[in-house]
Amino acid sequence: MIAKSLRLLAALLVTAAAVTACGKEGSPPTKGPAADELPKYQVTQGFSLPDSRTWTKAKKRGHFVVGAKEDQPYLGEKNPANGVYSGFDIEIAKMMSASLGLDPAKIRFKTIASANRETALQNGQIDYYVGTYTINDNRKKLVGFAGPYYMAGQSLLVRTDEDDIKGPQDLAGKRVCSAAGSTPYQRIQADYPKADLVAYDTYSICVDNLLTYQVDAVTTDDAILLGYAAKVPDELKLVGKPFSEEPYGIGVPKSDNVLRLALDDALKSRQDDGDWKKAYAATLGLSGVPAPTPPAIDRYPAS
Repeated sequence: MIAKSLRLLAALLVTAAAVTACGKEGSPPTKGPAADELPKYQVTQGFSLPDSRTWTKAKKRGHFVVGAKEDQPYLGEKNPANGVYSGFDIEIAKMMSASLGLDPAKIRFKTIASANRETALQNGQIDYYVGTYTINDNRKKLVGFAGPYYMAGQSLLVRTDEDDIKGPQDLAGKRVCSAAGSTPYQRIQADYPKADLVAYDTYSICVDNLLTYQVDAVTTDDAILLGYAAKVPDELKLVGKPFSEEPYGIGVPKSDNVLRLALDDALKSRQDDGDWKKAYAATLGLSGVPAPTPPAIDRYPAS
């Protein structure tokens, strides 16, 4: 089993090295779903949203500009060889574009770091943002949120041969890895102090250490962990139930409530017609975890 894990790790590191050569140190290997396995989203004909300044600008240019992540497996990942983005978040962005009357194939994706999301929306650098963007009251003071489209929660990633860890209650004496200074790291430190915490700058290093038996578990949002599990489903699995709530939303300019509510309508429609579930199955579902029930849309009033 160790030899098999080392062979898998070697393959991961080769791909990661290629990514690093393209200037993104620590990125996970790119292995997106095949294009012919992804859902096709029918563009709504005759759609109009003239009261949305954001939509009007996008309509004039012929496409949306969407902020995204580029280093999260099966969520938002950019192929360094061809520049193509893939993952569940990317599919959400595409179905939203189609629902709002613009061809999703024409979307211009821009990688925006987490720390710059609000600024990018406020300055009009992007029309909307889809990238593991947790909705909270502080952020609502700066931007608007459609959704949520996915309810994430802190979880645990372990090797498939691990039988002792079934949830956070089993972490006493176990080496648990997370990103330095992250909320998941702080939650384990506060709530499960008997765990032996290990911290690195990126989750990809944690996963490398998990595959080589240097740590016993990796912890962060389950959506991110599902992406890693989808890379090597014979080697990695999620255990237990999520032990926090992280509602992922679509970020929009705060002043554009018309766009926000239109995206809410689009999300509900795509949940009802099965496109949401198909998108999950083609991305995060490759981890072996079936699609959860989509969260209820929060159509909060404008402030």
